[in-house]
Amino acid sequence: MTVLAIDQGTSGTKAIVVDPNDGVVGLAEVPVHPRYLNGGAVEQDPDKLLESVVAAGRSAVEQAARPIDAVSLANQGETVLAWDPDTGRPLTPAIVWQDRRAEAVCQELQDYRDMVAARTGLVLDPYFSAPKMAWLRRNMETDGVVTTSDTWLLHQLTGEFVTDATTASRSMVVELGDTDWSRELLALFALDGERLPRIVGNDEIVGTTGAFGGDVPVGGIVVDQQAALLAEACLDPGMAKCTFGTGAFLLANTGPTAVRSSSGLTSSVAWRIAGQDTFCVDGQVYTAASAVRWLTDLGIIDGPADMDAIAAPDNNGVLCVPALAGLAAPWWKSQATASISGMTLSTGRGHIVLAVLQGIAAQIAELVAAINTDTTTPLTTLRADGGLTQSKVLMQACADILQVPVEVYPSAHATALGAAALAQLSLRPQQPVRGLVTGWHPVATYEPSWSPARAAEFQGQWRELASGTYLAQENS
Repeated sequence: MTVLAIDQGTSGTKAIVVDPNDGVVGLAEVPVHPRYLNGGAVEQDPDKLLESVVAAGRSAVEQAARPIDAVSLANQGETVLAWDPDTGRPLTPAIVWQDRRAEAVCQELQDYRDMVAARTGLVLDPYFSAPKMAWLRRNMETDGVVTTSDTWLLHQLTGEFVTDATTASRSMVVELGDTDWSRELLALFALDGERLPRIVGNDEIVGTTGAFGGDVPVGGIVVDQQAALLAEACLDPGMAKCTFGTGAFLLANTGPTAVRSSSGLTSSVAWRIAGQDTFCVDGQVYTAASAVRWLTDLGIIDGPADMDAIAAPDNNGVLCVPALAGLAAPWWKSQATASISGMTLSTGRGHIVLAVLQGIAAQIAELVAAINTDTTTPLTTLRADGGLTQSKVLMQACADILQVPVEVYPSAHATALGAAALAQLSLRPQQPVRGLVTGWHPVATYEPSWSPARAAEFQGQWRELASGTYLAQENS
């Protein structure tokens, strides 16, 4: 079975064609450009998103030069828009997962924070879909339907009105593990009158599309981070991966048990296969590759390829909390700003570069500590994917500070490969999942070179700086 897997992300859309015998035989990428506006607004043009999906998919299929048996789509998870269900025409921009304009909605509902967490596994924060949907309805558009971006894209491709279990579990209006929308939670966000899509499993065929030649089934739809978790064969409780992209996203498999975090993490559906849910606990770092872009914009480095060459071998006492877009889990301090400490006249750009990379790693270490608190299976190895895994300095910093080995996934296409595996499963549901994703070997493994005492000392100093970062914002 040859499948086309499309990964529609924040800064670009990637499409691959996977052949069961030849591997990846077609690859295309089309950039997309979020608009960063005042007031924490982050938007995308829905038509540009659709154009990127179609263009990347067609280019990959043309390159593969063979018919495809199925199409899968991995999506951004929490990006929303309003659109006309009769014509398919967008009525608003896409409000991206990074958008913070729904802060006021969340503040109004603070008394329900614990209830929302208990029922959905999520933290009441504008990161998730429902607050953004509520804000959009108040401030931008009352007509049409308001859904996540996957539902609109799938409607454009197939004419169907669907979303998948992983995306729905990130909405904050589905109880964790349920198969339908919660009337009580919808009413809480004043969304109880909305027409919402059917929720399907991650191994289901949802329709057909003629966008890429012929009439091809569409199946295996999934959130991008969950797709990567599957591709990296994190199939058992305690196995975890971190994707280093625009942000960094750490997910740990918790098996059939949905964990309600006591440490500021979130829980959601990792995948729903054959009607059975596997769950994951996750944490987010808002600024990873975007911090590298910031270094580039300042002229400290020429680009990501320069990081390792410029980074100093020691930080010379310089520490950085790269909270350039606030702090996500486990703090959830969206108004926090970045800070750098310990600079003197002897500080060079290499110290700053290393401090930023160590700051990204330190945030991930906080997530790992929270996961180990919330779960019964401590994390012993971290699997890693994404563009920033090319930085040996960053990967070594992660191993040193986390005090666990870091295994780098050998492909740059983890999300798309996870979606491709689910598409294959949708065509042949009897296949064992393990047979679709196991058998890979890390392209590099980074072992801790710091002693546990040194790692603890660094993390303690960094944590103190991070605490001052957000406390200063709260007191200002």
